[in-house]
Amino acid sequence: MRKVIIVNDASVARGGATGLSLLQARELARRGIQTVFAAADREPNAELAELGVTLYNAGSDPLMKAPPHVAATRGLYNSDVRAMLERVIAAEDGPDTVYHVHSWSKTLTPAAFSALQRVAPRTFIHAHDFFLACPNGGFMDYQAMQPCTRTPLSTSCLATNCDKRSYAQKMWRVSRQLVLRKSLPRHAPWGGILMIHPDMAPSLENAGYPAERLVPLRNPATSLSETRIAAEANDRILFIGRVEAEKGVEELIAAAERAGVALTIAGEGPLREPLAAKHPQVRFTGWLDRAGMLAEAQGARALVMPSRYPEPFGLVAAEASLAGLPVIVSNSALLGAEIARHRIGWTCDTRDPEAFATLLRKVADTPDDTIRAMSEKGFSGEANLCLTTDAWIDAQLELYDRATAIRSESAA
Repeated sequence: MRKVIIVNDASVARGGATGLSLLQARELARRGIQTVFAAADREPNAELAELGVTLYNAGSDPLMKAPPHVAATRGLYNSDVRAMLERVIAAEDGPDTVYHVHSWSKTLTPAAFSALQRVAPRTFIHAHDFFLACPNGGFMDYQAMQPCTRTPLSTSCLATNCDKRSYAQKMWRVSRQLVLRKSLPRHAPWGGILMIHPDMAPSLENAGYPAERLVPLRNPATSLSETRIAAEANDRILFIGRVEAEKGVEELIAAAERAGVALTIAGEGPLREPLAAKHPQVRFTGWLDRAGMLAEAQGARALVMPSRYPEPFGLVAAEASLAGLPVIVSNSALLGAEIARHRIGWTCDTRDPEAFATLLRKVADTPDDTIRAMSEKGFSGEANLCLTTDAWIDAQLELYDRATAIRSESAA
């Protein structure tokens, strides 16, 4: 009987990857597939229990909440996680059982992969970010605020202080990456590394992952609106996301001021209050639920995602495009080339003040008929930036069936 064991840092959603792991659990259970959820945390999840999902917890706290001396050691390798997963495998494993790892860098640690090596051919590892390859998880030099193209753990990488905090923290991350390479051998027969965008492949291959193990699996996304937003009737530029430096919010505000366009910033974060005080002409909404985001989107001409780091996906851009909002993204965003090619938005170097301001002015001055055509094209979904939830689950089940069939053939 088919069984899927989902492995994740947490059993309660606080971030994108955990949200997707819980969506996966709900959808698998809805289809009548036996589902197990193994999490590093200690929190119960009543929803999973009601769905009949078996929950295992390692009882650990997230590294950010642990005392520094505990985080420094347990963050490299959490033995409690390994012990928990060994119990899960002993109790739940079978010939039709597959394992699917989502987020692991916050609590699970590389210890998860040590336990899963024995079931590697039936284990799928979801690359929601670049922590499988890059010590800081983003191929981003946070000190220079520039995307990084260095080979992970090369001499150049080791010599560069790219961490958000300090070089000492970078060296800790390097140590964890070395532990990861031992716990997750690159050439072991893993079922697959699932990439949320095909263009993640070069970076993962550069870190030593075999090309044949890399499988594109785009994220599911749902339109912000059931009906097309008439972007051509609006004049505001909209940002939805965390209000912090690496999201490019400061560059966006400067470019909007220079271009003379109206701007709304929707979201919370450490920069919201100081930026709101400094820029009274910008509308800051704070955190919004989905209905609030829709209300703001209905008054926008375009949505902008100006992240400084190479965004591997960009859920808000996909959701906005499906609603009929043209989107503006950094040229380092992996969705950028597709957005430009399908003419559902624009890309630019959002770190270049003049280029960014020029583009915002261009969006404001673009004829309404052109904006409407872009809006309709995005709303049609023909760009295929993302998957529907059903297609996302179907693709996973196809991979699982292939992995268990290969195992059965080998046993025969």
